[in-house]
Amino acid sequence: MKVVVIGGTGLIGSKLVGKLGEHGHEAVAAAPNTGVNTLTGEGLAEVLQGASVVVDVSNSPSWEDDAVMNFFRTSTTNLLKAEAEAGVTHHVALSVVGTDRLQESGYFRAKQAQEDLIKESGMPYSIVHATQFFEFVKGIADISTDGDTVRLPSAKFQPMYSDDVAAAVGRTAVGSPVNGVVEIAGPDVFRLDELIRETLAAQNDPRTVVTDPQAPYSGAVLQETTLLPGPDAEIAKTKLSEWLARQQ
Repeated sequence: MKVVVIGGTGLIGSKLVGKLGEHGHEAVAAAPNTGVNTLTGEGLAEVLQGASVVVDVSNSPSWEDDAVMNFFRTSTTNLLKAEAEAGVTHHVALSVVGTDRLQESGYFRAKQAQEDLIKESGMPYSIVHATQFFEFVKGIADISTDGDTVRLPSAKFQPMYSDDVAAAVGRTAVGSPVNGVVEIAGPDVFRLDELIRETLAAQNDPRTVVTDPQAPYSGAVLQETTLLPGPDAEIAKTKLSEWLARQQ
């Protein structure tokens, strides 16, 4: 099966291409640095020739409200049109658990717009909602920092290893379209402020984490369960403690 991975040279995309290849599929990494640009349409028709499945794990280079909305609207529209012309029979997109509950955020409004375009396209599809990646925990601290203070709410979240994300997306890609959303999450639930506090301390990072219920997360105020998946989510096996041990 030929599977084209949009964003196939990034963190998730490169892992996904490798996993699909290991299982005997023809996995093609498509990204601007491979000559495929979903914003301009460059290279799309050529790379989609003979493809059965397209997996979109791309992300906007800018998270500024207008730029990120333009990215997801334009790239998704171009991609779905090219897929229909090429005879692709399954569109898979990676999105985020809680997207519909985070609409104060410009980034998540753009992700919702992406999902809506897919659902309305008539293309058989599967949308994979993943929780935050272990690799991005420090990044959450960075975007929440003011001076030497990190302000975060104590909302619950259930992060997961990017390798497990790629594996779940791969399984979805080679399966039948669900024409709906599949949720995936890590095995353990943490408090956002507590985990960041512990992570920074373990790294001898001098920043102070202050618990602030009104502190925004990518521009949105969180309720306790905003970032948690539903009861039917697929739970990954890799624990954060195991991942941290590997990093050391």
